[in-house]
Amino acid sequence: MNIKKNPNHRLYIQVLRQMSPEQRLLKAFELSEFSKELFIHGLHKRFPHLSDEEFNKLLLERLDKCHNRNY
Repeated sequence: MNIKKNPNHRLYIQVLRQMSPEQRLLKAFELSEFSKELFIHGLHKRFPHLSDEEFNKLLLERLDKCHNRNY
């Protein structure tokens, strides 16, 4: 199977390899937080009519569905 990679993929891997383990871990946390913010923003756009309480309930329900149950 031949999968086309993003032209910057090689550069991305190079940059990651130059980072210290601590820097890579911090980047992973940063990307995780960014993903969560995008998820919340998307839910707000999809359900703008919900009250804060209703939105938080929906958010927790959706996050529960995403949770890896192997841990």
